Formats: sequence, C-alpha cells, structure tokens
Amino acid sequence: MTVEDRRANIGISIRDAILACMDADQFHAKVVEQYHQYVNPYLAKLMNFAGFGVEVEGEGCYVIDHEGRRYLDFLGGYGVFSLGHRHPRVVDAVHKQLDKMPLSSKVFFSPVMAELAERLGNLAPGQLQFTFFSNSGTEAVEAAMKLAKGATGRTDIVSTVGGYHGKTLGALSITGREKYRLPFEPLLPGPNFVPFGDADALDKAITTNTAAFIVEAVQGEGGIHVAPPGYLKRAQELCRKHGALFIMDEVQTGLGRTGKMFACEHEGVEPDLMTLAKCLGGGVMPIGATLGTAEVWEKTFGKNPLIHTSTFGGNPIACAAGIAALDVIEEEGLIERSRELGSYLFERLRSLAQARPALVNQVRGMGLMVGVEFAYDEVGELTIAQLTKRGVIAAYTLNNPRVIRMEPPLVVTREQIDSALEAFDGALAETEALLTELGALEGFGQESNSMV
Repeated sequence: MTVEDRRANIGISIRDAILACMDADQFHAKVVEQYHQYVNPYLAKLMNFAGFGVEVEGEGCYVIDHEGRRYLDFLGGYGVFSLGHRHPRVVDAVHKQLDKMPLSSKVFFSPVMAELAERLGNLAPGQLQFTFFSNSGTEAVEAAMKLAKGATGRTDIVSTVGGYHGKTLGALSITGREKYRLPFEPLLPGPNFVPFGDADALDKAITTNTAAFIVEAVQGEGGIHVAPPGYLKRAQELCRKHGALFIMDEVQTGLGRTGKMFACEHEGVEPDLMTLAKCLGGGVMPIGATLGTAEVWEKTFGKNPLIHTSTFGGNPIACAAGIAALDVIEEEGLIERSRELGSYLFERLRSLAQARPALVNQVRGMGLMVGVEFAYDEVGELTIAQLTKRGVIAAYTLNNPRVIRMEPPLVVTREQIDSALEAFDGALAETEALLTELGALEGFGQESNSMV
C-alpha cells in the first residue's frame, strides 16, 4: 500500500478531525494552556506573545497550522527537513519497517542498522568507516567526545567561540556561548575556546592534554559563518601535528546542505570523527550518528565492545528512514539542487540587502544555508515577525540573534524561493518604515557580503 493509499483510507485530515471537536480558536487555546500547565509556561508565554499558531500538518516545503494556513518553511527544522515534510519515500520506508520490527531486541544482528552503517561508511570522506548510532545531534557529539578521550587517553577538548554542539552537559561544555553554559557550570573540565577561523590561536591552544578539536564547516547557530579558505585543512594538520583527533560536526551541514555531501569535502579534509543527525532521518525519524576511523574504534571498543551503547540508537525504523533519505538525496540530485538554488538564493538576498544598507550588514552562506545579518538585534526579530505574517517561516540563530537563517528544504523550487524573497522584501520594507518612524536607523550602514 502506498503512502497516498494510506492517506486516502484515513479519509479525514488532522485539521478536519480537530475542528470536528472544537473550533480553531478553542483548539489553539487548549494547546497553549497545556504548554502552560505541563510543558514550559515561560516558553508558552514567549510563543503566544509572538503569535505562533499550532502546527497540525506538514507537506513538502509547507507547514499547515490549526486554521489551515500554509506557511512556506524556510527554516527547515534547523536542517532537519532537507527532504521536506513527509517525503513519500521516507514515510513509506518507515511504514514498511513498522510492520516488520519497529525496535530492536538489542540481542540479534540488525540488518537495517548494518545497511545504513555500510552506506555511510562508503559515503564518508577519508578513512571514516564505522558508525555508532544515537538519537540526536547532541548525543552524536557526546559519543565523539567520549571516543576521542578513549582513543587518545587525553582529557581536554578544544572548540570555537560561537560554535554550537548541543545542550546536554558534555556538548554544552564545548558550545561557544556563555549564555547557555554559565547557569550550569561547572561543566566538564578542560574545554578551551579559540576564535573560529584562527589557525594560529588553535596551534597555541592544542596541548599534550588535548584529546580533540571539534569544529563546524559553517557555524550554524553562530550566525552562518563559513570557515575561511584553508582553515579546516590547517586545523587538520595541527591536530595531526599535536596528536589530537580532528572532529567535524556535520549535524547541520551534512548530507547535501552546503552543495557537497559533507561540508568538509569543500576543502578535502579527512576527519578522525564526524557527527551527523538532523536530516539523516529524512525529516521523519530522529537519528544521530558518530562516524570514526578503524584506529579510533580499535582503541575505544577493542577491549570492551559495550563501552558505549544506546538503547534506542540505531533502531530499525530510524535506520530505514536514514537509508531512504540517502536514496532520495542521491537519486533526486539534491546536492546539485542545493548548490545551484543556494547560489540563486544568495544572489537575490544580496540584492535585497544592498537596497537597504541601513538595515542589513551582511549576507553570507554556503549552498542552501544562508544567513542575513542585520544592523542590530531588534531588526531580526521584527523581520521574522513580518515574515510569519506573510506566510514564511524563518528564525534567527541561537548564538547570534542578529542573523536570520534561510535554510529551506533541498527540494524547494525556484518559484518557492521567489515567493519567500517577495515576502522577505515586504518584511524588510515594513520593518524599515517602522524603524524610520521611530528614528532608530541613524548610524547604521552596510558591510561586505560574502558567499563561499
């Protein structure tokens, strides 16, 4: 039975089912109250103040809310929905696996996990061969840190200012913004932060205690900062020189987002460990993956194969989604689409930015991962609100609220990009008019734009 057949058999949409019981306003109020009472009252207050509705359905590049309004998704779940929402091939693969064996007994061999690991091992750069599966990006980073320490016998991790690697305690320790770390300190001992893109600072920071250096090719939450040419290559050389492992965090950039299968391939670097998550599950299932070399695996798992495990990591339905996602990325040419449409999106955004130098400082990015940096924080917030009003979803980056990210699904069309750009232009115009009326634009000018 196909996905379309299953949907036809249901015979009623989620929204129709909701409205059969209560009207849209009642439903929205109910969900908001549930957030207040049982999820997070402070988040509920923030989201409700911003005017967010209730999502009830996703399809392709669109999210549909409780009122039936369609929003063009140019956030893409922070990189999760590279294949769009509910890609039919991924949904069908998950349904088929669900009918066989959803979760593993954890006793026998899992053919689905084995196949996905083989696929990743064959796709990965350099000597990366083995994969440990988990459930999220932050878990993938935790595994990478643990494996690095186990393989080297060293204690410290070097990371970058503005880098983002997750919010569990270990990953948070190496996330480069104090706002998220300070309330929970002391965290893991030994993290050392160096400026992103500064190879000389990295050379000084790596010591005989350094187990690994972890870095993103494009700092996603840091504000869509692209690594300077030659930086990743030099970082790899320095890690080899000092005996530390080189970890590439590809949680957000991996699997086609930047116009290559992996962003580190733009410079031809070969990491010792690499983390994946987000779009690996095809926008349908959560899954994380930590890839490593045979040498790292031998030094960590050689004496104890169970030294690091995960109950749900590598479960059959998540791995089935991952296999289908890789099929779609390759067969639908999504890497090429990311490269071509990313260039188109960047150039159009740069034109809009140049027309409003008082608002926008810079446009930068790689592939379909583009950031627009505003003159000051409030401009980003106002523009996002205006975009939402015009039916386009976007968000600012966690470590840099002045930057709006444009990270649409790789299946986005040129026509959808044009629609989003039209909405963005309108949002900028209305924001500029409001700030001009308030006299808030004096003294702000334009810096350079960059696309690597």
